[in-house]
Amino acid sequence: MNKTIILHGWTKNRDKWQVFLDILKTKGVKAEFLKVPGPTGDLNKVWKLENYIQWLKNITDKEKGKVILIGQSNGGRISVAFANLFPQKVEKLILIDSAGIYHNEISIRIKRIIFKTVAKIGKKITSSKIMKDLLYKFARESDYKDLDENARQTMINLTSVDLRYILPNIQIPTLIIWGEKDRIAPLSDGILINSLIKNSKLKIIKDASHSPQYTNPSEIVNLITDFIKN
Repeated sequence: MNKTIILHGWTKNRDKWQVFLDILKTKGVKAEFLKVPGPTGDLNKVWKLENYIQWLKNITDKEKGKVILIGQSNGGRISVAFANLFPQKVEKLILIDSAGIYHNEISIRIKRIIFKTVAKIGKKITSSKIMKDLLYKFARESDYKDLDENARQTMINLTSVDLRYILPNIQIPTLIIWGEKDRIAPLSDGILINSLIKNSKLKIIKDASHSPQYTNPSEIVNLITDFIKN
């Protein structure tokens, strides 16, 4: 079995993955859980998606054979973009509630406007961390508030990318796992990705949200191992 590489989403907390990783190990899957530059790895400048693709290429270049990529949320975005450019390096692709579908509905545009306004107000009216946290929570951008300036601009760069146009290019066998009640990346995104990647199958996790690897680790591991070994 080729090496499995896991890319987490935009979170600073890697510990929540541990139960999933432990169960995966008991199934005989050799996995490397990467620290992604920005949320958990060093980021000494603003990155674009292209930088993440090159970063992942440098890692996969060390492997003798192809790799199996597991990408959750933003990790899925990176994995899709990488698999599109370097299909010869990827044996199988596994996406868990993947980011990458750009949304510009009126509600999303309003949210962006609110966030930018609140962020500016927060800088001007208070130096209190508690007050700033409340303002960011109001803007529904709690992930954004804890980032340094390089990571914030990097996050903006990544979320402005729309990968739907490259998805039909991917011929790699792909497993798409999605939480039925995901409010960050809606299930409609998973259905769209499934329709655009022809050699893919979609598994919906009942009652799960954006991180089913936390809430349903055994179920997710079983889906992954069945996909990898068959």
